[in-house]
Amino acid sequence: MSRHWPAPAKLNLFLHITGQRPDGYHLLQTAFQFLSVGDELEFRIRDDGSIHRVNEVASISEDHDLCVRAARLLQSHTGTQLGADILLHKRLPAGGGVGGGSSDAATTLVALNQLWHTQLDTDTLADLGLQLGADVPVFVRGHAAFAEGVGEQLHPMDFSEHWYLVVKPPVHVATAEIFSAPELTRNSPAIKICDLQTGALTPDQLTNDCEPVASQRYPEIAEALNCLNQYGQARMTGTGACVFVAFDDEATARQAQQDFPHAWESFVAVGCNQSLLMQRLEL
Repeated sequence: MSRHWPAPAKLNLFLHITGQRPDGYHLLQTAFQFLSVGDELEFRIRDDGSIHRVNEVASISEDHDLCVRAARLLQSHTGTQLGADILLHKRLPAGGGVGGGSSDAATTLVALNQLWHTQLDTDTLADLGLQLGADVPVFVRGHAAFAEGVGEQLHPMDFSEHWYLVVKPPVHVATAEIFSAPELTRNSPAIKICDLQTGALTPDQLTNDCEPVASQRYPEIAEALNCLNQYGQARMTGTGACVFVAFDDEATARQAQQDFPHAWESFVAVGCNQSLLMQRLEL
């Protein structure tokens, strides 16, 4: 197996839905920042062209695994005769809104592009990633960004690299459920990137439009937000279920984790404008 390849988590620092396309996809404005934690993958290159995941992953079949789909997509696009055995060390919560599956797919594309010597450029890899999910391109590119469109129009940005406490309530939120909800806000006013860059927007203007829907349908999310709001402006990431709040230092974040009143899944991580995957490529 190759050295471990990181598949880092992400947060949506805010998420506005500004419209909906005729094909049903929602138009978004959001800010992506990576975290210092994530899944990890290992690859064994095969000469016979076969692609397999060699370990079991709870609730994710091999054929539906985005790692396997990403490897097969790259293989088909490049025509390589090589294959791979994929070992996925799953650490990020499924259905949490922290990008686990999308990050796994991006890391597979980036790693196998190098290990197979297929030599695709980043733009091509990002375009392939978009076929697997709207969040995959930002993981391929590996830099924090303001995103528009369905999330694929990326404008690299540097955000404050806070420490975060991330809490996963004991619920699984399906993205399709939230985006199909009739009560979902779909007409948030578009913000200007220059206002985001200059800090002209207040926290009340940088919300998550999916949060009220998810909180109403899953009271545990509302409870987690309420608990974290005592430390600052708590937010839900993506369509949920994870919620987070920023701290100035690690010690304070870990103390808040200890004080959290429920034995729910949680972790502390620092925000990263350059992803762990990009840092790995530079070694």
